[in-house]
Amino acid sequence: MVIDTEEPAGTALLLAAAPVGKGRLTDAVGVLPALAAVPPGALTGTAAATLVELADPLDPQAVLTRLRAAVATPGPLSLYIAGQLHLDHRQNLPHLALARTAPATLRYTALPWHWIAGELKLRRPGTTTVVVDLVADAPTWQRLAADRGLLALCHGVRVYGRVIAPPGRRTLASPDYLKACAAIWRSGARPPLAALHEQVLAQPGVAGDALIYAADFTPAPAPRPAAVAPVPSARPAPDTDPLPSILAAANSGRHAEAAAAAAAWEQHAHRTHGSSSPQAIHWLEVRADLARLAGDPAASCRLWMVAAESRLARQQTRDDPEVEAAVDRAHHQWERLRDADSARALGPALVALRRRVPGRRRGALEMVQRRLERWHDTTEDVVR
Repeated sequence: MVIDTEEPAGTALLLAAAPVGKGRLTDAVGVLPALAAVPPGALTGTAAATLVELADPLDPQAVLTRLRAAVATPGPLSLYIAGQLHLDHRQNLPHLALARTAPATLRYTALPWHWIAGELKLRRPGTTTVVVDLVADAPTWQRLAADRGLLALCHGVRVYGRVIAPPGRRTLASPDYLKACAAIWRSGARPPLAALHEQVLAQPGVAGDALIYAADFTPAPAPRPAAVAPVPSARPAPDTDPLPSILAAANSGRHAEAAAAAAAWEQHAHRTHGSSSPQAIHWLEVRADLARLAGDPAASCRLWMVAAESRLARQQTRDDPEVEAAVDRAHHQWERLRDADSARALGPALVALRRRVPGRRRGALEMVQRRLERWHDTTEDVVR
């Protein structure tokens, strides 16, 4: 018997972004040369690592695609983020500004923070670290001062770093926290992340006028009975986050239990907030992803389409990143179908949805139409 004790390689994703022009609050990309000079293994805490660098990306969907690829890797994942935060005026949710972001186009050109949280929740607890060096604009800074949980990620993700207040007029903030981390690593030192965090904060100017995050950024795990209640009609318990336990159930193969719990929370959201509320749509999308994890692409496709239609009914535009993401995921699940009856049953609805939401994937509508035609041709050949 051969025992393989080789440590899995890690992945480090460096994301540095800020608007081009007068909306820029920080020299985010200025930290990338320092981080890129660090051995990749130091960034992940592993012997071997892959380094992915995103400097002033333009498109939130492109960033999401790279993030999903990193999330799918089996080894440890370290995500380093330098940039600036803004609140969208419609939902009051934090967004990470990208190169083309402007106040009037924030919801379409910035990366919603909850997209990051949503992708990281798919990771196995304890395998993901997020290090942030962010500056908040004035409204976001006020919200964060009152509610540090505004940037909460899922349980099991370690978070270190800082968010600083907006700089003075005509002044650019500097990602000094991450620069200090890079300087320590380049010296050859490899302290544990918690010790590194303390060393960095002890340096002059790093901790001043900043909100500090040190692994207590994530919500505590919900009690299992409330989070994975097997009876969908049971009323979920209040002040808890059930998602980590639901995902744990799904990842351990208890798919029916996870689906029932998510359905119970969705019904609770319907009763408490309304059937078209963001909370209800959130749980609908959780159910769609649980169907994917359970290997049921037909159910996942159907639920993602319902989620997209629900968002459109809320007057979200067809180029809204959340609408596009829901349609893209429905499309992806439909392409995974191997059953002709299911593909033909869901195909027309997907074609109709693609006509309303073309998305950023060139020729997506034509791809669905061609594949649907092939499914019909295959069936006719079998009948003949």
